[in-house]
Amino acid sequence: MIPSPNSPLIDVALTQMKKAIVCCELAPGEKLKVAELSKIYGLSSSPIREALNRLTQDGVVEASDNKGFRVAPISTADFRDITRLRCLLECEALSDAMEFGDDAWEANVLGAFHRLNLIEKKLGSGVLVLDDEWSARHKAFHFALFAACPSPLMLKMVDSLFDRAERYRRYSAKQRITPRHKGNEHQKLMDAALARAPQAVTLLRDHIQNTLSRTIEAIERQQATLQ
Repeated sequence: MIPSPNSPLIDVALTQMKKAIVCCELAPGEKLKVAELSKIYGLSSSPIREALNRLTQDGVVEASDNKGFRVAPISTADFRDITRLRCLLECEALSDAMEFGDDAWEANVLGAFHRLNLIEKKLGSGVLVLDDEWSARHKAFHFALFAACPSPLMLKMVDSLFDRAERYRRYSAKQRITPRHKGNEHQKLMDAALARAPQAVTLLRDHIQNTLSRTIEAIERQQATLQ
């Protein structure tokens, strides 16, 4: 999401830096120097420092009294934890959405799926997760599914974990040897959710967990090259 020209400077810094971290433009473990970031983003040190503190709360930046700020490292343990929590919270959010969703919810889900499907056809066999527009539409589809969940706190937690997982998805895609073919996972998930079928929760859990083994393989392969 691109901040508007009238957005507070902290929000501008937060949006730009979070995108750079999630997209792996700022590498895992990279030191984040306030002075350098101020020059890069054309902002004073105050909004940069506040944005870094907020990103620390989001779990994508680490802070140390002695060493300053760093991009949070990539680890298999962290991704397993993220995946476990995503399964718990997203499945619960979807269950609630299927219970409370109305006609408008169904229409929004259908629209989000259509937009995602259009860009997948356009991109063809490319690495989808590395395309910013696909990533935005992919997230929009998943959150259209959750939108009827009546818990703002749950949705906020789901949003944070989804972005943390996105960083791992992109990292994995950059290391990938063989392409992932998702086929009609999203179609099946949407159809089951709109039918209020319990199977939708199982499909969502499988959809989340399918990324786990590939990402761990990518992390271990990259770590092996550094030894």
